[in-house]
Amino acid sequence: MAFTMRQPFKLSSTLVVASKSAFKSAPVRSFHSSRPVANFFTSRTIKPASTLSKARNAFRQSRTYMQQPAAPAVNGGNLMQKVLVGGALFGGTVIVLNLVFNRETREDGGMPPYERAYLNDTFLHTGLGVGIIGLSARAMFQSGMMYRMMATNPWIVMIGGLGLSFASMYATRSTDPANYIPKYGFWTAFNVTQGALLAPLLFMAPPALIARAGLYTVAMMGSISFVGATAKQEKYLYLGGPLLAGVALVAVSGFAPLVLPVTAVRTLAFTENIWLYGGLAVFGGFTLYDVQKILAHARMAERGLIKKDAVNESISLELDFLNIFIRMVQILMMQQNRRK
Repeated sequence: MAFTMRQPFKLSSTLVVASKSAFKSAPVRSFHSSRPVANFFTSRTIKPASTLSKARNAFRQSRTYMQQPAAPAVNGGNLMQKVLVGGALFGGTVIVLNLVFNRETREDGGMPPYERAYLNDTFLHTGLGVGIIGLSARAMFQSGMMYRMMATNPWIVMIGGLGLSFASMYATRSTDPANYIPKYGFWTAFNVTQGALLAPLLFMAPPALIARAGLYTVAMMGSISFVGATAKQEKYLYLGGPLLAGVALVAVSGFAPLVLPVTAVRTLAFTENIWLYGGLAVFGGFTLYDVQKILAHARMAERGLIKKDAVNESISLELDFLNIFIRMVQILMMQQNRRK
């Protein structure tokens, strides 16, 4: 062993000589030098495997070839179908509401120009106010300011936001329309506070769902406003008292989770339905009432009894829009959670 470790090249030469003397027999040499013959089982097993793999590859290629051009057509067809169905539902809703609630025509033969101008001015301010609310809510959401404030103390944010909202709304309504700068300043502050109250909703709902809720809200308010604008004069102004009672009931049902125990599941579910669907009905009725009130104020302003103030009129429609929009978002979120 010691000899072998000291002379490693000697070991290799010895192994070569031993291998040559050991494999001198003819059978062994012929075995190593002969070419391997193809085995019967090898040829039968390899050939079907290759055919099967080729068939699988061809089938996969044919499926991918047929599916790739078909996907955009299906998606486009579904999108077009949804647009058509949504347009048909919106048009049918307007026609049905007009036939059910507006069978009586106006005695003056139609909407006068001063009513139309005042109503258009009010809707213009309503759209601008909703835009300010949306932009301010998005800015607070992206900056993270509202998240930090809600994480610190959500009750202070909610109570403080409601206090600033009421204060700015009262300041806007009490300011004379001739004072443009303070009037629009208080109105902008009111819209920003509404955006601050709406910003936490962006943390809970995805953007696509919020866009759908906004579209549904515009469709609902648009159809109801059309009915109120084309209805008989002062036909729905009697709804003020019942709608105030409905708002009180909806507000009480909204505070029910703070009072009732968690074990009262059925009662909480009932109050939640009142808050959602009852709130939709109440604020839809308020939209109808507010449109008729705007037209009545236009007639009073034409006679010189009051001043025209489209900013004050738009606040009521903005509040109707926000209340309907929030409930639309909650309903869509509930439907999405049930699908999951």
